[in-house]
Amino acid sequence: MNSDGRLSRSRLLLGDTVMERLANARVIVFGLGGVGSWAVEALARTGLRHLTIVDNDCVTESNINRQMPARIDTVGRLKVEVVKEHIALINPEAEVTALAVPYTPETASDFHLEGYDYVIDAIDSLSNKVALILHATSLREVTLFSSMGAARKLDPQKIRVAEFYDVEGCPLARAIRQRLKRMGVRPRRKFKCVYSPELIDNQGSESPDAVGGAWDAVKGGPNGSLLHITGIFGFTLAGLVISDLSKR
Repeated sequence: MNSDGRLSRSRLLLGDTVMERLANARVIVFGLGGVGSWAVEALARTGLRHLTIVDNDCVTESNINRQMPARIDTVGRLKVEVVKEHIALINPEAEVTALAVPYTPETASDFHLEGYDYVIDAIDSLSNKVALILHATSLREVTLFSSMGAARKLDPQKIRVAEFYDVEGCPLARAIRQRLKRMGVRPRRKFKCVYSPELIDNQGSESPDAVGGAWDAVKGGPNGSLLHITGIFGFTLAGLVISDLSKR
C-alpha cells in the first residue's frame, strides 16, 4: 500500500500543489480531547506529514464518549502515545512528535512555536489558553486557529467560525477577553475561532467515580459534551488549516 492510493481522494479534490503544501506544512496541536484529537485525525487522513501533538493527560473512561484516543483498552495510557500509534496506522509517512507536557506560561519557550506554520489551540485551561493565544499571535510567521467552548451543546447547525473579537454568546471567549482586558494586553494579530453560541444546562449529575470530563474553564468543574459537537469543532479546525493552504 502506498500514499498514492491512501491519499488519492484528497489529491483528486485538492490537486498536487495543495497536497505538496500539506505534506510540507508543520502543525502543532495543543490538547487531544474531544476537539483536538479529531483535528489531528482529519489532518493525518488528508495528508499532513509534520505534526506535533501536546497533551499531558491520560485516557479516562469518561473520555470514551467523544475522544478519538479513548477506548476500553487505552484507559490509563497517555493520550499522546495512543494518538501517535493511531496516526502511524493511517499515515505511516507522518512524522509525529508526541509531547506529554502541559503548555503553561513557564513552559511556553520550550515549544519553539516559530518553527511551525499552524498552531491549533484546543486547550481547556483558561490561563494556559490565554498564554498560548498571546504567544502564537506574537509570531508573524504562525497562523493560529482556536477552539472556544464545545461543552453543553446539542445543535451542530449552530457551530460557527469567526474572528476572536467577533465571537458572540460563548462564555469562554468572554472570559478570555475579560482576562486580556485585566492584563492590559490584546493579541498581536487577528485569529479565527470555532465556537457555538448555544448553551444548555446539564440535565444529569456527575458520577462521583468519573474523572476526565469536559472541564468548564470559566467556572471550573465538569460539563457534559457529545462527540457530534466536539468532533465538528475539531474537523472544522483541521478544515481551516486545509482551506488556508489551498488559498496560498
